[in-house]
This record gives sequence, structure tokens and C-alpha cells, in this order.
Amino acid sequence: MKGMQGAPSKYQNLIMCYEDGLAVMVLNRPKALNALNAETIDEISAAFDEVEADPKNRVLLITGAGDKAFVAGADIRELKQCETEAAGAAASEKGSKLFRRFETSRLITIAGVNGFALGGGMELAMSCDFRFAASTAMFGLPEVGLGIIPGYGGTQRLARLVGRGLAMELMVTGRKFDAHYALHIGLVNRVVPQHDLLNLCRQVAQEILAQAPLAVAAAKKALQAGADGGMEAGLKAESVEFGKLCLSKDMHEGMAAFVEKRQAQFKGE
Repeated sequence: MKGMQGAPSKYQNLIMCYEDGLAVMVLNRPKALNALNAETIDEISAAFDEVEADPKNRVLLITGAGDKAFVAGADIRELKQCETEAAGAAASEKGSKLFRRFETSRLITIAGVNGFALGGGMELAMSCDFRFAASTAMFGLPEVGLGIIPGYGGTQRLARLVGRGLAMELMVTGRKFDAHYALHIGLVNRVVPQHDLLNLCRQVAQEILAQAPLAVAAAKKALQAGADGGMEAGLKAESVEFGKLCLSKDMHEGMAAFVEKRQAQFKGE
């Protein structure tokens, strides 16, 4: 990504870049259309640990290498080896637990969908806080055509994003659809030409980074509480987080800056 510094590569299937609060994870298996094998899932988990552990990192952007695929799905050759019920359940739980972390993390996660986002790739994108798509992107959960179902949370997240009836239709037909249809049904936030995708992601990341860090994290936490537990749980979490923020230095700085008509200088305290 232009203007960013890549970390010395410790991963076989990922490229990590960092700049002023924004971490970028590039899934880097272009010959396999960035398909998710077990090694890649392990590397995503390890890289996520590192990003989350550094308080300077506040936004994580995930995208795919090349111009063909975000993630074209799980590695079918590996899935074929799941010949017992226990092996299949374990493979599902491994990806599902990882993607769940994206929802519960303090990090704001953005999926920059630059091409095919099928099966596990669409599930990865759905686990992010929001999604931007290139106009060339293609989506779908085609698992039923392989004799399986989405296993990394897709049966749950798609319904929450687009509604039960449409989610059911898309899952049981295995239908693929383009970025503009994804925008129409509310699966993605915006669609732009492919050459503008990373610029858009970076622009929105900078908008987020300009806000009070504790407030951004609290807003995500309250929203997720409601998504998980319903309206009452969400309202309770909102009040609790609001109360905590009233003790923060950032709240006093933000309000003072507003009154004084100047730019706030937030410190995450």
C-alpha cells in the first residue's frame, strides 16, 4: 500500500503494513486466489494478535493480493481431508473462532474486497465491521454445491446483514452476485472502481483515527452488545460505556475543543 511500511516478513501467506494507527493485512496467495488454508488461518490469527496487542493500532484493513481475489474461499483440497464428523467440526470451529474475534476486538476492521469473495472469503468480509468493494468484486456462499454449508459463521452473519429470507435464498441456491447487488442488499457500504478501493479504505480509516480512541472502541462495543444480545442488552451496554467515557480525559478535551473552536487533541485517556 502506497506510503506504508511493510514489516519484515515472518509470514508465508500474509503481508503486513503499518502507518499511524492503521494496520493493513494483505492475504498473499494470489496463485491460489488467496484461498484460506489452515496455515493461512493460523497466520491471520498470529498477525491479529500482534496488531491488537499494540495500542497504537486502531484500525485494521484486510484485503487480498492481486486484482482477482479477496479470498476465493477455503482450500478445497484441505477440506476433502475432513472425513470424520470431529475433523469437520474442528475445521469449522477454527475459522469461526478467529472471525468472531474481529467482531469483539477493540479494533475497527474494514474489508477491502478487491475481487472474488466466495465461501470463506465472504465469511471473512462479513466478520469485519464494514465492507468496501471494488466494482469487479464477486460474492457468494456456494458451499451447498460442494455438499457442505458455510462453516465460518456465514449462516449467522448473512441473515443479520441482509435479512433471513434473502440470506436463505442466497445460501441454498449458492448463487454468486456482483458488487452492485451486494450494495443494493446492504452487504457492502460502498462500491468504487478497483483502482480507487484502497484509497477509499485509507480515507475512511483516517476519518476514524481522527476521533477519540476510547469513544470509537466504546461505540463498537455497545453496537456489538445489541447485535449479540438484543435491544435491552445493547441499551444497557450503551449506558455503561457512556458513563465510563464521562471519566475520560478525551471527553473533556473534545468538549473543550468544541467550545474553543479548535481541533481536539485526543490521547486515548
